[in-house]
Amino acid sequence: MFSIDYLIKYINSAIDKIYYPSEPNGLYEPIKYTLSEGGKRLRPLLTLATCDALGGDIDGAKNQAIGVEIFHNFTLLHDDVMDKADIRRGKPTVHIKWDESTAILSGDAMLTLATQYMAKGDGTKTWDVLSLFNTTAMEVYQGQQYDMDFEKRLDVTVEEYIEMIRLKTSVLLGCACKLGAIMAGAFDSEQKAFYKFGEKLGLAFQLQDDYLDSFGDPDIFGKKIGGDILNDKKTWLLISALNEDLSGELKNLIGNTQIDSIEKIKRVKTIYSNLNLDNRCKNLMEQYVDEAIDALKTIGLNENDMKFFKDLAKGAIVRSN
Repeated sequence: MFSIDYLIKYINSAIDKIYYPSEPNGLYEPIKYTLSEGGKRLRPLLTLATCDALGGDIDGAKNQAIGVEIFHNFTLLHDDVMDKADIRRGKPTVHIKWDESTAILSGDAMLTLATQYMAKGDGTKTWDVLSLFNTTAMEVYQGQQYDMDFEKRLDVTVEEYIEMIRLKTSVLLGCACKLGAIMAGAFDSEQKAFYKFGEKLGLAFQLQDDYLDSFGDPDIFGKKIGGDILNDKKTWLLISALNEDLSGELKNLIGNTQIDSIEKIKRVKTIYSNLNLDNRCKNLMEQYVDEAIDALKTIGLNENDMKFFKDLAKGAIVRSN
């Protein structure tokens, strides 16, 4: 197995070499800005690592790895517009640095660019790759719609929320893994095992985002802390608290525009802590990581490769406490 550091450098080098037409600069500069801002590169890493573990040549999966990273960043660009987020990875979001129209159009171009990269390479695998990619894209959009629908409801269940984040976040990690398996020419059982690995890891990853938005270190997290609370965003923490806070204080805080933002964040976090939701959220993350690792135990990876994915899974949810 290649090391994580090697694969990240490989991915960044490939992204740096993406060709952009010189004009119109207003379309392409925001794309370059978005992709150059780094991030964890988790999805292309999963694509290449899966391909490598299953005996494939990572050069043969490079285009799909780039495609999945471009698509992921496209979703973030549009999400930031919908969420009115002003910071991403410690930098101004595209709609703040430019404007909303630019963010929407450059995001559209990123989606097309991602599809173009997905279609490159071994022609015998193109149908399988595009079928998986397009199915996944539609699921991501469904998840985003559910997320927006939840904004208008106070009766969202934890089960509904888990399904929403599975669609919005997890399926793309599952797709990233399965793309690598497809490009490696893996058996169907191996493709399914790696898809489940990514899917479960995605659940853990999104729960960590929920946790960090309330309890993380903003210097490490790269975003302001408490944004979800101020926006009354339906996270695992808020949904669980709404179902368990018998005092009714949390419901009174939702939609309350009279309370100071710092005070609101403090009071909501206190409710979370009193219900032990911070620790319970971390425990649920760990459960999903364990389920992700268990998925790979069914296909007989060698000890070193198994350790690679185990360490990757555990490391992916350790960003800041």
